Amino acid sequence: MKGMLSTRSFIRKLLGFEEEWKDMKIAEKTHIVVSSVVIATLFAAIPFAVYEANWMALFVSVLTLFLILFPRIFEKRYKVKLIAEFHIVIILFIYAGLFLGEVRGYYTRFWWWDSVLHAFSGVALGFAGFLFLYILYKKDKFRAGFKMIAFFSFFFAVAMGALWEIFEFSVDSIFGADMQKSRGLEGDTRVGVMDTMWDMILNTIGAVIASVAGYFYLKKGEVPLIKRLVEKFEDKNPRIFNE
Repeated sequence: MKGMLSTRSFIRKLLGFEEEWKDMKIAEKTHIVVSSVVIATLFAAIPFAVYEANWMALFVSVLTLFLILFPRIFEKRYKVKLIAEFHIVIILFIYAGLFLGEVRGYYTRFWWWDSVLHAFSGVALGFAGFLFLYILYKKDKFRAGFKMIAFFSFFFAVAMGALWEIFEFSVDSIFGADMQKSRGLEGDTRVGVMDTMWDMILNTIGAVIASVAGYFYLKKGEVPLIKRLVEKFEDKNPRIFNE
């Protein structure tokens, strides 16, 4: 019990939480629990990868750990506080996409794994683009109509999805991985292309959903989920919106 408490305290400090556990809201507690489980899994996977000389698994595990902790680095560097819900989404997406997908083989074990993640990433990235432009809009540093903000959110998500496909291609080419699911095929050589195209199509569909939802939020304020997340983000960052 004592060890569990000390681990929780360590994760809480690592993630930058100043409140005591009993004073935290459910979202913050969930963030700590999810982070603890994921980080512990990765720390356990790294020595196993070294022992088995599985360098691809080692690379992916270390990369996953870095990307999961990156939002905290971003917060410190730019003095922006991301809400717990956003942290949870980032952690679960990176963990599911890289570690579970590549190291644990979920992409081949579950045919729908890749599709769900890419559709969801389009929504998440679209919202991230929307939130970035929303900050500039509220600070009067970006003068544009609601449609333009929605378009930017859409194209931001699509561009990030394209960069991810370039990343997959690069990892396959440099490390001999199979992120594009085309290695060792003797028949249809278009399988890798089909995988990339479906990834981009699903990412685009997610981007459309996020950008349209952002547009209706700006125009009518009638998207409860986005309204709740934006208001919570504003409450955590009064310095940004009150300057």
